[in-house]
Amino acid sequence: MRSIVLAAAVAVGLGGVADAQTLRIALREDPDILDPTLARTYVGRIAFAGLCDKLFDINEKLEIVAQLALSYEYTDPLNLVVTLRPGVRFHDGEPMDAAAVKYTLERHLTMAGSFRRSEISVMDRVEVIDPLKVRIVLKTPSAPFVTQLTDRAGMIVSPKAAEAAGKEFGSKPVCAGPFRFVERVAQDRIVLERFPGYWNADAIKLDRVIYQPIPDSSIRLANLQAGSIELSEQILPTDADAVRGNPKLRLVVSDPLGYWGITINLANGPRAKTALGSDARVRQAFELSLDKAVITQVVYNSLYAPVAQGLPPSSAYFSPAIQPVPRDVAKAKALLKAAGVALPVVVQLTVPNNPDQRQNGEIIQAMAAEAGFDVRITASEYASALSAANRGDFEAFSTGWSGRVDPDGNLYSFMHSSGALNDAKYANPQVDALLDQSRVEQDMGKRKALYEQVMQQVRQDLPIIYMWNPKNIVGMSARVTGFRPVPDGMIRLQGVSLAK
Repeated sequence: MRSIVLAAAVAVGLGGVADAQTLRIALREDPDILDPTLARTYVGRIAFAGLCDKLFDINEKLEIVAQLALSYEYTDPLNLVVTLRPGVRFHDGEPMDAAAVKYTLERHLTMAGSFRRSEISVMDRVEVIDPLKVRIVLKTPSAPFVTQLTDRAGMIVSPKAAEAAGKEFGSKPVCAGPFRFVERVAQDRIVLERFPGYWNADAIKLDRVIYQPIPDSSIRLANLQAGSIELSEQILPTDADAVRGNPKLRLVVSDPLGYWGITINLANGPRAKTALGSDARVRQAFELSLDKAVITQVVYNSLYAPVAQGLPPSSAYFSPAIQPVPRDVAKAKALLKAAGVALPVVVQLTVPNNPDQRQNGEIIQAMAAEAGFDVRITASEYASALSAANRGDFEAFSTGWSGRVDPDGNLYSFMHSSGALNDAKYANPQVDALLDQSRVEQDMGKRKALYEQVMQQVRQDLPIIYMWNPKNIVGMSARVTGFRPVPDGMIRLQGVSLAK
């Protein structure tokens, strides 16, 4: 119950403001760096929703809507003209103008360690037309490019602040969102306060927002029930009935855009030199040893759906032909025998240090053992696990992706050999060519066929064993009004307030 006491102490420390319009949001993990160029965690994106506006956003219908930009127009397939919103200021008072957009997009493209590079790699250059208009020149036509600007690639930072802070920008970020950065205490809280100069100030009803990482789902629920937080961005399906049955609480469930899977290290440093990383037959055997339906039934009350591809069933690009394989221990054993590997095959599996993920790991361990695998589990704080995966310090990593509107956002960065999120270091020339072609192709039917070919090949190579399609399950106090569920799972604060 330590987190309940801590949450209450933070609220008191705000001098009574918490009793009025301070919203306390529980996150399932501590976000990584608060720099949109370098960040990669899902919960970090939730904090960015309060801190950093984007050129464009998406709405409940997955339509692209204006935010920092008012409009866009392709004057030809390679030239995208973006018109910016006038009068927008960064938190440091500097103007959010065409020069700032040019600076930020170039920073995303060239900065060492950027996770945005592969998202906008088709961009050749940015030209300032006038203070409120930029031309983005592309190397080739790109079907998904504008949708990339609805997320971190479209978050614009203050050039003055970024230059002054250098590598430390993520510890004191300056953007043009509704709230400005106040403080961060690692593993404890991120505090933002309302920015009076926000361009859409009338939509902001809250004075402060406190993001509190609470990895234990039972403690998140207890905090919500006790009133020590007003909103939990994740409620496990096993806790959903407890929220529904409490008249002081409210549960909001929506379909997401992403997936959960197990990434296998194929070629990312010395730790790739394993039977699992070296032979696709061993990876296929590992998947065949698992009953995804049973795992989701036990851990998630069957609310999560087993999947075998990186696109959710709600996507227009989802392929019904690619379905999860049923568990087949005999076939798994035969594949291991054909691969000629010594038994048991040791699999070092990293899982996030959350109760449900540890339970997933234990079930996977028991199931895989029947086929000849010795799964050894390491539970790690999630941001640390992501960092380790990026540098190749893993063998198998149970991890998720929150998803993007365009299928490119779920596949390219993970499956293309140049992808920034390709922790497996998967490299298949055929897949690269198909993904490159899918970015250029404008016809939806042809794009869908290209993505199906990608997933058919990925099903054979298995750099990622796709496990299930989760749900966005948000629990909140009945006092919270104005919350809008959007499939990307972000907690947008425009219009949100606390009833007295």
